[in-house]
Amino acid sequence: MKRLTNASSSDEEWKGKLNIPAKDHRPQTEDVTQRKGLEFEDLYIKREILMGVFEAGFEKPSPIQEETIPVALTGRDILARAKNGTGKTAAFVIPALERVNPKSNKTQVLILVPTRELALQTSQVCKILGKHLGINVMVTTGGTTLKDDIIRLHDPVHILVGTPGRILDLAGKSVADFSECPIFIMDEADKLLSPEFTPIIEQLLAYFPADRQIMLFSATFPLVVKSFMDKHLKQPYEINLMDELTLRGITQYYAFVEEKQKVHCLNTLFSKLQINQSIIFCNSTNRVELLAKKITELGYSCFYSHARMAQASRNRVFHDFRNGVCRNLVCSDLLTRGIDIQAVNVVINFDFPKNAETYLHRIGRSGRFGHLGLAINLISWEDRFNLYRIEQELGTEIQPIPKEIDKKLYVYDSPETIPRPPKLQIAQTPTAPNHQQATQPRPQQQQNQNQGHSQGQNQPPRQQQQGGPQGGPQGGQRQSNYQQPRPRGPPVNGSQQGSQGFPRQQQQGGRGGPRPNGQQPQQQQQQPARQH
Repeated sequence: MKRLTNASSSDEEWKGKLNIPAKDHRPQTEDVTQRKGLEFEDLYIKREILMGVFEAGFEKPSPIQEETIPVALTGRDILARAKNGTGKTAAFVIPALERVNPKSNKTQVLILVPTRELALQTSQVCKILGKHLGINVMVTTGGTTLKDDIIRLHDPVHILVGTPGRILDLAGKSVADFSECPIFIMDEADKLLSPEFTPIIEQLLAYFPADRQIMLFSATFPLVVKSFMDKHLKQPYEINLMDELTLRGITQYYAFVEEKQKVHCLNTLFSKLQINQSIIFCNSTNRVELLAKKITELGYSCFYSHARMAQASRNRVFHDFRNGVCRNLVCSDLLTRGIDIQAVNVVINFDFPKNAETYLHRIGRSGRFGHLGLAINLISWEDRFNLYRIEQELGTEIQPIPKEIDKKLYVYDSPETIPRPPKLQIAQTPTAPNHQQATQPRPQQQQNQNQGHSQGQNQPPRQQQQGGPQGGPQGGQRQSNYQQPRPRGPPVNGSQQGSQGFPRQQQQGGRGGPRPNGQQPQQQQQQPARQH
């Protein structure tokens, strides 16, 4: 009894010295609460890792973490399938950290991801959880200077996170040495094993020892993953927590809208919903920039991001949006995978996706880690068959949007308590040339309305800052080092129906089609200082 008391006292002593963030009291769905009842202390991981885990705000392991961590620690190959936003990143980072030897100067873990933003986010998770281990984590992606990466690899790098092309380039130049790297992890494995990346992955594996451990993680696993598994994985342990594909905390709606009315409909949604942060998806980069300009002209703060932007601009937009500088982000499918921004409670598909996989990853940007979220799809007449097909493939129901959306489906009583992630460390890269921005002083009426928002429950996660970083427009004025050119043309009046849609030459996918008899969101003129 005395030993137990001393052990308990010792645990309380080291835990009491940790800088643990405030507890997240938001309710969670069964996606992350159907657990075996294990604690992180039961997983036999180093105390230094436990310290990083608790200081990152983790309280109890999620189901995917309970299933994965013990098996990963044995060195066995793993094929893990779990929903978006249920803790997959920590499920492979924690066992990887446990197996790293800080005294060795060799690269011991490679984490491969499909996008640059996800690489930046994953490397930061490694640094946060492993900050007490004394290890070096490096992130490398395309769009940055290869020379800088070569210089950084002269120092010991224990965990390397990156995108396939850049990693293969470094390995081919014998700069990155994987000859003694025992762990190879692929996040969003279905994307990495698509025809676009498969040849690169096959070449990369040749640089690894024969007894390496391979771990694949994703929410969807097409047939290409099975063929890769049969070829390269040795008796893999398969984990499937996908009893259903969509997150239970996300409520999905659709609205039939003509193409020329979409911006007006979006304006109505902004005025009626209590948005903490939102991500708005378009199907092309041209439409991303055009829509961001329209939203800014309506008086709402807005960033945009797409694959044709310089990497420095993309990093800055991602960093600032993740830290609550701006309320709305317009983007292409660049940010559909893996990006974890817990303050996002609304996702809007301005352009409806073409396939179920893209739809699943898009709406998974809200409702992270068992929390509530809202997904709204603006559907043209041509999209109606696609809508039905995606419903059938995902086994889900997308309902017609009601006149009033119950706030209990996506709004918390105290949104200011939503945990804000630690700030990402942006790599120092040369400033990219200016991209077109859509910024202008906010009209007085819209300024008043935004003040009304900040007094209500849809207060942004941090104090609203106006202006925006390079490459991403945002409404309002802000003291900034970035050049902010004035937009072309007059502001768009939110109440003028039919005048705010995209010009015909900018449309992709044809005209909006005949007006259907389906339901549309109620359209109304914007009112100043509207309280929610």
